[in-house]
Amino acid sequence: MTINPDTRIALVTGGASGIGKAIAEALAEDGLKVVISDLNQEQGQALAEAIDGHFIASDLTRPEACADLVQAINHRYGGVDVLVNNAGIQHVSAIEDFPEEKWDLMMQLMLTTPFLLIKYIWPYIKQKGRGRIVNMGSVHAQIASLNKSAYVSAKHGLLGLTKSAALEGGEHGITANLVCPAYVKTPLVENQIAAQAATLGLSPGQVETEVMLKSAAIKRMIQPGEVASLVAYLCSDKASAVTGAAWNIDLGWTAQ
Repeated sequence: MTINPDTRIALVTGGASGIGKAIAEALAEDGLKVVISDLNQEQGQALAEAIDGHFIASDLTRPEACADLVQAINHRYGGVDVLVNNAGIQHVSAIEDFPEEKWDLMMQLMLTTPFLLIKYIWPYIKQKGRGRIVNMGSVHAQIASLNKSAYVSAKHGLLGLTKSAALEGGEHGITANLVCPAYVKTPLVENQIAAQAATLGLSPGQVETEVMLKSAAIKRMIQPGEVASLVAYLCSDKASAVTGAAWNIDLGWTAQ
């Protein structure tokens, strides 16, 4: 497929809904050609059509799917300029009850998959002398919460991966940053609210105010578009001197 050679190609994983959808829309608005990767083919395809992007259905819990995804983008567009590792899942359970297979799945999707995608696009952005990597972290990349051992471990690991990529990429014009939101009003968080409401015997509203926003200075949920605006900045030319950083958008949670 022939496109303007000055057009940057962005890959957004988990881009069919929630934060990923907002990021894909923001990057498209900035003039990037956005490739959306997700399991949800219906929503992903609809979004791709709406933003004049491209959708590739991928199960990124499989390592070989990461290589296949990058190869498909390279074949279609000649490379990837911007990588947003956004795909993720959540499981809430005490360590002693945590299913081992769920641990393995979360580590694969939220830590190994970002590493593999960075590895596979690296030769292209290194040769080009310009690249942007944004990993979607969490406030839990810096602090822990009860019953989230796998999620906290993966996000802490992702911070280390981000810093390492920043150090290796600096001389090649490659930046790598981690975005660390608190609770964002997405389908994933809505499911968490429902699950915790059932477990704790609270209403969904009480879970938001008494659990999720308990440590926040600003007592409201974050909107996906707010996170997307930060990601769009980090992917822009204006952020060429910004790398290796954890960018908090956490309602003041970590200010304590």
